[in-house]
Amino acid sequence: MPVHRKLHMKQRIRFNEAIKPIVLTGDLFILNTIFILLCYTFDGQTLGRDFIQSLPKLLTLLNLTYLLCNYKSGIVLHQRLIRPDHVVLECMKYTACHILLFISILSLSNYNSLSARFFLAYYIIFLLILIGYRLFIRYIIQKYRRLGGNSSTAILIGCTENIQEIYHVMINDPTSGFHVMGYFDDIVSDHLPEKNFYLGKTNQTLVYLQSHKVDLVYCGLPSIQSQVILPIINYCENNMIRFYSVPNVRNYLKRRMYFELFGGNVPILAIRHEPLAKLKNRYIKRIFDILFSLTFLCTLFPFIFIIVAIAIKVTSPGPIFFKQRRSGQDGKEFWCYKFRSMRVNKDSDHLQATKNDPRKTRLGNFLRKTNIDELPQFINVLLGDMSVVGPRPHMLKHTEEYSKLIDKFMVRHFVKPGITGWAQVTGYRGETNELWQMEGRVERDIWYLEHWTFLLDLYIISRTIKNIINGEEKAY
Repeated sequence: MPVHRKLHMKQRIRFNEAIKPIVLTGDLFILNTIFILLCYTFDGQTLGRDFIQSLPKLLTLLNLTYLLCNYKSGIVLHQRLIRPDHVVLECMKYTACHILLFISILSLSNYNSLSARFFLAYYIIFLLILIGYRLFIRYIIQKYRRLGGNSSTAILIGCTENIQEIYHVMINDPTSGFHVMGYFDDIVSDHLPEKNFYLGKTNQTLVYLQSHKVDLVYCGLPSIQSQVILPIINYCENNMIRFYSVPNVRNYLKRRMYFELFGGNVPILAIRHEPLAKLKNRYIKRIFDILFSLTFLCTLFPFIFIIVAIAIKVTSPGPIFFKQRRSGQDGKEFWCYKFRSMRVNKDSDHLQATKNDPRKTRLGNFLRKTNIDELPQFINVLLGDMSVVGPRPHMLKHTEEYSKLIDKFMVRHFVKPGITGWAQVTGYRGETNELWQMEGRVERDIWYLEHWTFLLDLYIISRTIKNIINGEEKAY
């Protein structure tokens, strides 16, 4: 993948990830400040002595219930085409959910009475300030995008009415952050500006993609031009470019497609369903990752570390940890940590471990067989580079090689890599000395990102634990 594409993708990821904690921090500040001020504004007789004395506990419950309601609904401010009414509706949903949950819990507690006047005033003030705050953040984001920040480059293929509508939505709203580089069609359109926007005939699209930074492709070509469309789709899939086919595509793409609305009224079909593309699902997965990794790192890991560290130092010279650059989500590289199971060697970054690998130490065989060598990767999970469940991260050399040999190999990088995954619990683990083995692993990784559910993650974890207890033949 070109270096400029990686840098651009990292910038967009950092921007979108930064929006979430900023918005949530502001929400919680508003939530707590208004509650505390109103508690001191209302007299103690109205609220009750027990209510005032339990203020720290109430604030804790207030925050936890809000986070629960907010994670369920998600934050929409990072979306490029978000209208003010969407923001207001989301704020009302958050507040309604919080009222039901928070008041229900308080009603079941030991408080003798709850002041309806206090909570009515609190939630009215909170909702109004929350809406104003969210709209202000939206304005700042739009201002930043109007100045050229956090932009996504797009090209259009074909010149149907829907393609024209997509073009006008992008061009007429500079605050959305879309930068339309132009369009391809076999005939110059009278409905789109020719100067600077006409890029060439449709069969020149692939050459253009290979030499320019493009994030999004919207294709409106008819199915009779499938010989032009399919190479473009394959290139996008293998280079992490989002491809959207504007109907009709069923005649040349023999797979399920997923309907979406662009700008509220233009139908488009996404090439695959990605549950983790939804913010609320990513929050659920991330919260679980943090809780699971923190629990393990604060309980069992210190004891395991002491024992394993001493054993490694006694049995072979070298560091306790082995770290290696691996390919992560959206192609971002990260340091992956393991307990060292091999002698220090110069081939570790390009030569895969084999069953009877002479580089492995006697202790290393045991660590790999029991999967103990992978346990430091919970540090990667806590840092956000990995998830507990996901496609296994590959060394950079393998990513480079297999992306050229296996179609859609790079699709697996749309989600975070994991300590364990669907491919590993369904028999595709260990050495991949034949191409079909890696193809089977990639096929299952893509199946996982298309069918993700929280229950599926729990099932994979349970299968992994079961395999560890029973012993894995391919664990080397």
